[in-house]
Amino acid sequence: MTKPTSSVSEEAVADEVVGSAGPSPRSLWTRGPVPILLAVLIFVGGWQVVVLSGWRPDYLLPGPATVFAELGRIGSQPQFWQALGRTLARAIVGFSLAVGIGTVIGLAAARSSTLRAAIGSLVTGLQTMPSVVWFPLAILLLGLGEQAILFVVVLGAAPSVANGVLSGVDQVPPAYFKLGRVLGAEGWRLYRFIVIPAALPSYVGGLNQGWAFAWRSLMAGELLVVIPGAVALGNRLAFAQEFGDAAGLLAHMLVILAVGMLADSAFSAVSRRIRRRRGLAVR
Repeated sequence: MTKPTSSVSEEAVADEVVGSAGPSPRSLWTRGPVPILLAVLIFVGGWQVVVLSGWRPDYLLPGPATVFAELGRIGSQPQFWQALGRTLARAIVGFSLAVGIGTVIGLAAARSSTLRAAIGSLVTGLQTMPSVVWFPLAILLLGLGEQAILFVVVLGAAPSVANGVLSGVDQVPPAYFKLGRVLGAEGWRLYRFIVIPAALPSYVGGLNQGWAFAWRSLMAGELLVVIPGAVALGNRLAFAQEFGDAAGLLAHMLVILAVGMLADSAFSAVSRRIRRRRGLAVR
C-alpha cells in the first residue's frame, strides 16, 4: 500500500525541478536586457518621429543617426574618457561619503525617538530641496573647486540614504526586536545582528534613491562649476550648449542617461537578489 506522503514528496520534488529549470518566459520580459532594449527602441522611435515632424530644424534637433555618429566620434577622443572618468570618480567619492553620513544619521535617529522627532522633518526637508540651491552657499564657503561639488553631492544624497534606513527600520516586525532581546542582543548588537539585516531591502532602495540624487547633484554642479585643467562630463555638456553644438549636446546627454540606467539596473539586481534570498520575491 502506497503511503500518501510519498506522492506529496514526489510532487514537491517535481515542483522544485520545474522551478529550477530556468527563468520563466515572463521574467525574461520583466528583467535583464530585454526591457532595457525595449525602452531604448521606444525612446529612439519617439525621438525620430519628433524629428520627422519638423518641429525644430535639424541644426537644433538632429536625428538619432546624427547624434549616434557624433557619439561615436567623441567616444574616440581620449579627452572624453578622461572627463567621464573624472565625473565617475567624483560621483563615487561623493556617494560614498553620503552613504556613510546618511547611514549614521538614520541609525541614530532610529534608535532615539527624541532625536528622530527633532531631525526627522529636517532630513525630509533637505531631501526635497533642489541641489542647485546649495551651490551659491557651497561656492561662497569653499570656492570654485572639488570641495564645493562634493559638498552639494553629499547634501543631495545623504538625506535619501537616512530616510531609507528609517523606512527599513520602521518595517521591521516588532517581534524581531523582542526575539533579539530574548537572545541577549541589546543596544548596537541588536541593530547589528537583527535590525539592520531585516531592514536591508529598504536600505538598498534608499541607496538607489540616494545615488539618483547624487548623480543629479553632480551634473548640476558640473554645469555651474568649471575647474581649470579638470574638465568633466557636465562641463563638456555646457560647452556644447555654449557653442550651439546640438549633436554633441545630445550625445553627452545620452551618456549621462546611460550611466543612470546602468546604476539603477545594478541596484535593482541587488535588491531582487536580497528579496529572493529572503523569500520576498516569487520570481
